[in-house]
Amino acid sequence: MNSVIVNPPTQPIRTEIRLASSKSESNRALIINALTQFKGQLENISSARDTQTMMRLLQSSDVVADVLDAGTTMRFLTAYFAVTNQHKTMTGTPRMCERPIGILVDALRILGANITYKQNEGYPPTELNGFQYSGQNHLTIRGDVSSQYISALLMIGPMLPDGITLELTGEIGSRPYIEMTLQQMRAFGVTHEANWEAKTIRVPAQHYIPTHYAIESDWSGASYWYSLVALAKDAEVELLGLKENSLQGDSAIVKIMEHMGVKSAFTKRGVLLTKIPADKAFAWDFTDCPDLAQTVAACAAVAGIEVTMTGIESLKIKETDRVGALQAELPKIGGELVELEQNTKYIVRKKAETPATPPSTPVIETYDDHRMAMAFAPVGMVFPVEISEPHVVAKSYPSFWDDLKKVTTIA
Repeated sequence: MNSVIVNPPTQPIRTEIRLASSKSESNRALIINALTQFKGQLENISSARDTQTMMRLLQSSDVVADVLDAGTTMRFLTAYFAVTNQHKTMTGTPRMCERPIGILVDALRILGANITYKQNEGYPPTELNGFQYSGQNHLTIRGDVSSQYISALLMIGPMLPDGITLELTGEIGSRPYIEMTLQQMRAFGVTHEANWEAKTIRVPAQHYIPTHYAIESDWSGASYWYSLVALAKDAEVELLGLKENSLQGDSAIVKIMEHMGVKSAFTKRGVLLTKIPADKAFAWDFTDCPDLAQTVAACAAVAGIEVTMTGIESLKIKETDRVGALQAELPKIGGELVELEQNTKYIVRKKAETPATPPSTPVIETYDDHRMAMAFAPVGMVFPVEISEPHVVAKSYPSFWDDLKKVTTIA
C-alpha cells in the first residue's frame, strides 16, 4: 500500500485506545537487562520495529549489526557492544549512515574502546574491535546535540572499574530522556549523583540487579490522539496505560494541548481526552520534547493557532530533516513554518487567505519518517488527507492505522 486517505468522521468520536508501549523505555530496559546477563524480566516490551531490532541484535552472534533506521538502537548498542568487548560492525540504512555518531565514538575511545570508521569520519558504519579500559572515566560531552549519547554512556557506566562521570557542556537538550535513563537504572539497583546546576552526573562502579520491570504506554504515540481530539468536531478518547507521573518527556503533550483545546483527566486506566476552548496563539520550547514538534505543527496549521517554536534544532538530524519536511508539507494543508531567528526560533501558522478546505485532497510525503505520517493523519478530521508510504509507522506504532480505523474511514 503506497498511500492511505484519512477521511473526516461522520459521527462523534467515542473510543478507548490501548496505546503501543514506550519505545524509549523499552530500548533502555533492554540494554540494562542485557547488562544483568538477561536475568531480569521485562513486561510490555514495545512492538515497534526499533525495539524489535534491538532485541534481535542483542541476541545475535552475527558480526554485522544492522540497526536499519533506528538511531537509538545504533547509539545504545554501540556503547553496549564496546563495553562488553564484542567485535561488531555497526551499520544501517543510507539515512542512518548520514546521522552523526562522532561524539559518542570519541567518548568511548577515551574510555578504552577500539573503534574505527569504515567510510566517513564521524558517521556509521563503524567497526568495534574490542575494549581495554584506559583508566580515564571523567568525560566532557556536549549536552545540546543528542541525549542518546549521554544515555548510552550512563547505562554502561556502572560496568567500568571506576564508574563514570559526565560533565555536560552547553544547553542540556531532552533532559527528561536523561532522567528517564537514570530512573530506569535505579529500578535495576544502580545509584547515581546528578548536579544539574553544575551539569555533572556521576555513576559509581556497581552491579545491576535483575528485576521485574513493566514498560509504560507511549506518550509519543498518545500525541497523535491529542491532535485528533483537538481537530475533530466532537471527540472523547480514553488512552489506556498512561501514567500521570511519567518518566517520558513527551508527556509534555498534556500541557501543550491545553493551549490547543484538549483537556486531560487521568483515570485508573489512563487518561481521558475531551475538548475545551483553544488559545489563538502560544509559545513552546521543544528542547525536552522535540518529537512532539511535528504533531503540534500540523495540528496548529489546520486549527489556525499560531505557535512560536524554539528548541527544534535537533529535528534536522532525525530520520529526515524534519524542519525541511514540515516547511515542504505544511503549505499543502494551508500552513507554513517560518524561521524567525536562524536555527533557533520558528513560527507555525495558517497562511493568509487560505480556504478552510483545500480544493483537492493534499498528498503528504513522509520522507521515510514515521512521525511525519502520524503527525499529519489527524488533519483528516477536518478534510480528507492522503498520507504516502503509510508503512513507515511500523518504526514506533505498528497498529496506528488499525487504531485510527476505530474512529474514521481510511481508504
